[in-house]
Amino acid sequence: MVEYDDRLSRVFSALADPTRRDMVARLAAGDATVSELAAPYDVSLQAVSKHLKVLEEAGLVSRSRDAQRRPVHLDAEVFDLMTKWIERYRQQAEERYRRLDAVLARLQGKASPTDEQERIEGEAG
Repeated sequence: MVEYDDRLSRVFSALADPTRRDMVARLAAGDATVSELAAPYDVSLQAVSKHLKVLEEAGLVSRSRDAQRRPVHLDAEVFDLMTKWIERYRQQAEERYRRLDAVLARLQGKASPTDEQERIEGEAG
């Protein structure tokens, strides 16, 4: 579990920077070279390479050789890791809101048998 949390931390940390998020968004459309990724920014190729190194260490991108080019490729599998983590907490939050809605409905005298059954199931799960 610690390894999972460390990897997740690296991913979120890497995506905390708006330039890196933009690079990831651009790579979602297709592979690009460092020069192509650097084009819209007013920074050096070295700065872009540093951003790519952070993304690479987080497992978000990889680099390969294609003849004279060294394209950067988005490794989208890491998004599954993020999605699973986010989904777990989204489901928990939705369940809390459903329980709150049921309590509010009961307080207002609007609770139906269905609402009560959902409450019981929510407490059991």
